[in-house]
Amino acid sequence: MNILSIQSWVSYGHVGNAAAVFPLQRLGNEVWAINTVQFSNHTGYGAWTGNVFTGADVTALVDGIAARGVLPRCDAVLSGYMGDAGIGHAILDAVSRVRASNPAALYCCDPVIGDVGRGIFVRPGIPEMMRDQAVPAADILTPNQFELEYLTGRSITTLDEAKAAADALLARGPRCVLVTSLRTESTPADALDMLAAEGGHHYLLRTPLLPLSINGAGDAIAALFLHHRLTTGQASAALENAARSIFGLLSRTVAAGTRELQLIAAQEEIVAPSRRFSCQLV
Repeated sequence: MNILSIQSWVSYGHVGNAAAVFPLQRLGNEVWAINTVQFSNHTGYGAWTGNVFTGADVTALVDGIAARGVLPRCDAVLSGYMGDAGIGHAILDAVSRVRASNPAALYCCDPVIGDVGRGIFVRPGIPEMMRDQAVPAADILTPNQFELEYLTGRSITTLDEAKAAADALLARGPRCVLVTSLRTESTPADALDMLAAEGGHHYLLRTPLLPLSINGAGDAIAALFLHHRLTTGQASAALENAARSIFGLLSRTVAAGTRELQLIAAQEEIVAPSRRFSCQLV
């Protein structure tokens, strides 16, 4: 498959396109990567160097790709951290152009807004744009719990509340929602849940809670889920395959004692995960 991925880029480490492109390629996809920033490392280190690109820069690159006559062969668009509203609008314009060339193409939006404990960490205007424009445009959404609450204006403490919130997003246009990290009253202290919703069904998958908090895991999950949703056509299968791979990658990261996702050293976990997890209909 051919996937247009529009995200940030870091030279050292793995976030944004640097977390999404390699897993997609390792699974056999061609990735047309457009970078919204080029930084030395992710901003979690507190210091970095590099440049931020503009919406016009993104559009110019889409123009160049379109000039090759290949947009009819684009199977999906993947987006993550948008940086500013101009880049967001350029991404949505790219989605429209791809769909005009290939109506079957999917748009997977990782609505990066914030996280539990950190709150909103994107620039002003981005959360509202995500809520009001990106959500209705997307086929697949991959929010974390904080983002699910923001996008729906709901507080989530129970599984039923999480299911209702996912359904509220589906009612606005997307066909599939993956909640990439979820903790409710029914989640054991030593576990972490993921929830997928599609076609009136909800699928819960639970994995052991690992002792780490790193940047880039959400970017990798979104890419993995998109690939498996494209290849299987089923949210449940995509959830299981993505969860197995990301758990393997994170486990190897814990073992390595590093704050960077071990995409290269643990790449076999992408194609042949060492642990198997199954989802349940809830």
